[in-house]
Amino acid sequence: MKKLIFGVTLFALLTAGCDMRGRDGATGPAGAEGKSGATGTGATGASGSTGADGASGVQGADGKSGATGAAGADGATGAAGADGAKGAQGKPGDR
Repeated sequence: MKKLIFGVTLFALLTAGCDMRGRDGATGPAGAEGKSGATGTGATGASGSTGADGASGVQGADGKSGATGAAGADGATGAAGADGAKGAQGKPGDR
């Protein structure tokens, strides 16, 4: 009995397998045409930051000293002195 069930089962499997492999189905309809994707637009980037301030210039060189002035001219000669005062009258002599 087991051999009979085994044989019938094996026969059914082989027949179904051959039947499936032997038939080609009809050609299916053509697939729908694919659609293009939407065009992306990127956002505008932020403005760049302000540049750093420039460095200060170097300090100027010290100025040179002026030349020594010429010697001054001699002073003018002084005016002549006034005449001396008249002497006082002398004492009378002893007698």
